[in-house]
Amino acid sequence: MAVTKIHPIKSTLKKALDYIENPAKTDEKMLVSSFACSYETADIEFELLLSQAMQKGNNLAHHLIQSFAPGETTPEQAHEIGRQLADEVLQGKYPYVLTTHIDKGHVHNHVIFCAVDMVNQRKYVSNRQSYSYIRRTSDRLCKEHNLSVVMPGQDRGKSYAEWDAHRKGTSWKAKLKAAIDTTIPQAKDFDDFLRLLQEQNYEVKRGKYVSFRAPGQGRFTRCKTLGEAYTEEAITERIKGRFVERKPKENRKISLRIDLENSIKAQQSAGYEKWAKLHNLKQAARTLNFLTEHEIDSYPDLESRVAEITAASAEAAAALKAAECRLAEMAMLIKDVTTYKELRPLVQEYQRAADKKQFRRKHEGTLILYEAAAKVLKEQGFQKLPDLYALKAEYKQLAEQKDQLQRQYAEAKRQMQEYGIIKQNVDGVLFQNHRQERDKTL
Repeated sequence: MAVTKIHPIKSTLKKALDYIENPAKTDEKMLVSSFACSYETADIEFELLLSQAMQKGNNLAHHLIQSFAPGETTPEQAHEIGRQLADEVLQGKYPYVLTTHIDKGHVHNHVIFCAVDMVNQRKYVSNRQSYSYIRRTSDRLCKEHNLSVVMPGQDRGKSYAEWDAHRKGTSWKAKLKAAIDTTIPQAKDFDDFLRLLQEQNYEVKRGKYVSFRAPGQGRFTRCKTLGEAYTEEAITERIKGRFVERKPKENRKISLRIDLENSIKAQQSAGYEKWAKLHNLKQAARTLNFLTEHEIDSYPDLESRVAEITAASAEAAAALKAAECRLAEMAMLIKDVTTYKELRPLVQEYQRAADKKQFRRKHEGTLILYEAAAKVLKEQGFQKLPDLYALKAEYKQLAEQKDQLQRQYAEAKRQMQEYGIIKQNVDGVLFQNHRQERDKTL
């Protein structure tokens, strides 16, 4: 499970960069990398970008932290996941420094990225929507690397420490919920319920909200923080036997059949087995309807359709990846051209200076940035400085194409997943029928 959080940097950019790049925390800087900047001069490069922005706001940069559960990942894997997260979230538009810290009980990443982008020098908008995208992306990357994640709606509002305590069975809240669940069937009313909990050495505090504290616990725990079924009203209704917990609406999408023969849960629970059989009947009916609607009359037709959609998905993914790489390259080129143009007057002043050594000492960092930009442009074969306006126009056009490719890829991926489920369901039914026919002949 990776836990993410983000906060702005308003005044201590150099200090923050020095902290995340600390050799003692990053295996002597072996776990330090960067994009579109050098980590040694990132503060100067960020400030140059910020100076070009018309509306940059009050932030110099943003600091993203991604923490992993103890023992779940190696520092190298965590660093790679952090790089993938930064590349996907920032889309090649914002320079960043990425470090992985290994000095604590759990491996965690730090990403500090500039508050404005390299192409249009527009500020990054950090809000609930952008953070939700970061969280979803981090969760998906964790799944792809076989790491655990917190599912949507599960453990909402928990800190990492609380989640870890719950996982280990040491959470005060988990113990209180268990105590409440076992006490409710014994209670006559709410007052009797409180008395029974007090007999279990729980301290009770009544006020606007009912709170409990176990022996050795520091703060009281409010009932309402445990979930919908643990408010005072819900507990009262549960004692009376009238509480009905809200259930999510039935998902009418096609989902995988359950392999009853190999399901340990079905073998242990007759109730689950009954539900699973009904579930399988529904999925079989939905699968048949899908095949009819899409005019798939035979198994070879299904295999052919799956192959076509898989190929289309791979083609869309490759086109999207190529567009993203080209956009990142263009963003870097726009940044280098902008840096070259912006700092050219200072270089000309340096060339005219009587005491060049003193001038360079005074403007060392800025001159290094100019020389680096000039070197890159020369290595790319530019004899003449590219037209910045034309570059930005091309970037905008390519960004629009990328958005279209992204929609095409999302649709191709959705179809591939859908057809994958259909094929697995068909395979499951065919295998079951084949096994039943074989059993009859024995």
